[in-house]
Amino acid sequence: MTARALRVVVVDDQQLLRRGLTMLLSTVEDLEVVAEAADGHEALAVLARHRPDVLLTDARMPGMDGLDLLARCAEEHPELPVLLLTTFDDDALVQGALAAGAAGFLLKDTSTDALAAAIRAAARGGLVIDPRVARAALAPPPSADEEPLAVLTRSERLVAELVAEGRTNAEIAARLVLAEGTVKNHVSALLRKLEERDRTALALRLHRALHES
Repeated sequence: MTARALRVVVVDDQQLLRRGLTMLLSTVEDLEVVAEAADGHEALAVLARHRPDVLLTDARMPGMDGLDLLARCAEEHPELPVLLLTTFDDDALVQGALAAGAAGFLLKDTSTDALAAAIRAAARGGLVIDPRVARAALAPPPSADEEPLAVLTRSERLVAELVAEGRTNAEIAARLVLAEGTVKNHVSALLRKLEERDRTALALRLHRALHES
């Protein structure tokens, strides 16, 4: 009996690259690209419909980028392995992705065979790191005292700056053009990541961190 092909969703804001990845993966017998998306928002919409085994996403995209998408998947699809694919060899990006629970981090010039192997490994629960970014992945993360905001995604950092100013969720939502519920989720993530008990303590911690950085 033939095993079911692994279902993959591909996310990249550049249509040519997105279609190219889909075509390459279509040549691999045990993989099936079930949907494509141009950014994180579109990806979240297709995930619920297609329920893939692995999500393959670009790290740098306008709108909701790969790190923000990873954070949302951790909340809404915690069992879904997320592989980040990028042209950037960026230590902070690699460490941020892995700290947020990425199943792997690969550069975009990865061969088809290596990419297919990474998808299979991620589906089995493995962690896949491109050898060229292994140094960044293995480097000790900055301590909370040295860089308290290093664990935050870009969107969380924007919300954090306004929380530090004492803004309400409604004010932050209006300033950043976000739904108030999204702001509330970001604040909850800030409380969890920075291990603060309430919003007042969080605002004080953020104010100190932002003024000392």
